[in-house]
Amino acid sequence: MSLYRTISETEATGKVKAVYEDIMAVKKIDFVPNFWKALSVNPDHLEAVWQKLKSVMRPGKLDLRTKEIIALAVSITNNCQY
Repeated sequence: MSLYRTISETEATGKVKAVYEDIMAVKKIDFVPNFWKALSVNPDHLEAVWQKLKSVMRPGKLDLRTKEIIALAVSITNNCQY
């Protein structure tokens, strides 16, 4: 049981639905991870965080795979269970 309400993929409309669809398309997955659902109660914040992440993870001096490996290593180092 969640401590607060989130918006599921089937309930999503408007900006939340657009961001959810973009997340699934970019990540090539058929679900929205709970992290993004937790931000769904504030559609503007959800959109801003998603756009920032897409910008940071865009290939540059490091390719996407290297950036994702670094993110994974940081999560493991910080004992992130998610």
